[in-house]
Amino acid sequence: MSFDGLKVMVIDDSKTIRRTAETLLKKEGCEVISVDNGYEALSKISDLNPDIIFVDIMMPRLDGYKTCALIKMNSEYRSTPVIMLSSKDGLFDKAKGKVVGAEQYLTKPFTKEELIDAINKYAMGDAE
Repeated sequence: MSFDGLKVMVIDDSKTIRRTAETLLKKEGCEVISVDNGYEALSKISDLNPDIIFVDIMMPRLDGYKTCALIKMNSEYRSTPVIMLSSKDGLFDKAKGKVVGAEQYLTKPFTKEELIDAINKYAMGDAE
């Protein structure tokens, strides 16, 4: 299956994580928008209109929960799937992710399969 032209936003303050996700997703045909903080992501979402967003939880200034909550508060992007990324695999974190509207929660280091599964599950249903 190819994801040609699918716009994926990756929000993470770790350059390594962004680069890893970008490399994996570009091989699958995705257009990747890589952002290193929540504020920058919020300003780019309206211009770039991503099909799915992966957001790291632990970021300075605006964490992933707040970033996700702000995305979901905007009626225009409420239906955009948001996948939380975290190095912690705690129930509390997963629950908090659900509360702010995240569709799924992936623990880092994630695999290519996990990224692809999330895209298949959440972004391909809306593919135009």
